[in-house]
Amino acid sequence: QVQLVESGGRLIQAGGSLRLSCAASGISFSHNVMAWFRQAPGKEREFVASLNWGDSNTYYTNSVKGRFTISRDNAKNTVYLQMNSLKPEDTAVYYCAARTSILYTPNPYGYSYWGQGTQVTVSS
Repeated sequence: QVQLVESGGRLIQAGGSLRLSCAASGISFSHNVMAWFRQAPGKEREFVASLNWGDSNTYYTNSVKGRFTISRDNAKNTVYLQMNSLKPEDTAVYYCAARTSILYTPNPYGYSYWGQGTQVTVSS
C-alpha cells in the first residue's frame, strides 16, 4: 500500500522560509517521479516541482524557480520542498505526488499517488 505523508506547512510571514517533507512508503523509488503540487482556494491544482528519482533531474514551474528547491533523502524515503522568499501568492495546500514512470509530467492526472496535503499560508 502506497502512502505519502506531507508535513511542514504553517502560517508564515512573507519573505520567510519553510521546508515541506513527504515521507513515502510502499513504493519503488527507482522508477518514479516525485512531485509537489499546490492548490489555492478556487483554483486548479498546480504543478510546483518534480524530481526524477532515477537520474535526479528536477523541474520547476516558472513562478518558483530560484526560490524553491526539491530534494530527496534516499535513506529516509523522503522528498523535501525547501521554499524561500515566500510570497502571499504561494498560499495554498501543498500536495506530494508520485508517478510510476521515469518521465516527468506537470499534469496532475499523470500521478497515481497523492498525500493528504499540508497548508501553507503566507501573510503579507
